[in-house]
Amino acid sequence: MTLTGGQVEVLAIATLTAVACAVTGTFLVLRRVAMLSDAISHAVLLGIVVAFLAVRDLGSPLLLVGAAATGLLTVLLVEALVRTGRVRQDASIGLVFPALFSIGVILVSRFAGDVHLDTDAVLLGELAFAPLDRLVVAGTDLGPRAMWEMAAILLADVAFVLLFYKELKLTTFDAGLAAAFGFAPAAMHYGLMALVSVTAVGAFDAVGSVLVVALMVAPPAAAWMIANSLPAMIGLSAAFGAVAAVTGHAAARELDASIAGSMAAAAGLVFAAAFLVSPSHGVLAAIARRRRQRWAFAEATLAVHLLQHQDRPEAAEECRADRVHRHLEWDAAFTGQVVRRAVRRGMVARTGPCLGLTAAGRSLAREYMGL
Repeated sequence: MTLTGGQVEVLAIATLTAVACAVTGTFLVLRRVAMLSDAISHAVLLGIVVAFLAVRDLGSPLLLVGAAATGLLTVLLVEALVRTGRVRQDASIGLVFPALFSIGVILVSRFAGDVHLDTDAVLLGELAFAPLDRLVVAGTDLGPRAMWEMAAILLADVAFVLLFYKELKLTTFDAGLAAAFGFAPAAMHYGLMALVSVTAVGAFDAVGSVLVVALMVAPPAAAWMIANSLPAMIGLSAAFGAVAAVTGHAAARELDASIAGSMAAAAGLVFAAAFLVSPSHGVLAAIARRRRQRWAFAEATLAVHLLQHQDRPEAAEECRADRVHRHLEWDAAFTGQVVRRAVRRGMVARTGPCLGLTAAGRSLAREYMGL
């Protein structure tokens, strides 16, 4: 199905938003503060509303300033509660952001009910309407304002990561060492939180806070399960964000459903896929690893049994291929599989009706017995 001009613009806005959120969200996931994305994306509502009530202009840049300030205030309040030693981080987040978000919702309902800054737009957004707000310069229509805003924010995100890559990497993985080297981890932390706040605010009007949280957490978490290095994780996170945007947009068109909701669901499916197939952390890899360990342990147990009875008077009974399952108290079919596997791997050899260890099998048995 061919996309219309408006649908292409919606997809462009969504993709730029997804990549920007994924890039900044990568460092939140690595720092194990991904819940802050939820707190910031909700709490910035208070800053937006306060700034709007001050200037009465939804297009004013002061709304961005107010929202970013509220995002930093959220981080400061959360960390202040944590430093008391009486409240853990997850609990402090649960105390701070509902309070700030609730105040924002109350102010919207009480003083801004006659503008489009309503609670539905705050939570879910409406990407389909984003192209209606155009950026016109000298009489020339340059396209949706949200597209240019998210492009600028994405460039700022990428520039920040490239410019402070070494500092971000060191403060993320070892803040103590970063402080010893004079990298000012606190400054980098608050700089990153400011960037997260700006990114969340930029995406806020078009996609709503729910999708912002989904895009800041799901793609980076999926990338973390697959990537083995920070550059790879950043790249995969951005790619997964773009995939979630494109597939979510396509699903919304086919199902005539909410675009933001479909993209959030697609982001969840991307994470679910990574959770299943990740070579190091995935469910399928864990199942395969446990299966290999089960067979390896069974093979080693058989080798230990044969080593203890081989070349002894009882070997004719204890090492018979058709009776060894009785002595090991195993199922006969399972024992047959273990024996065949051990023979294929060169650990066990058949000598008439009996089983005997090869040199490799003796080595394996002695290793397990600690000899």
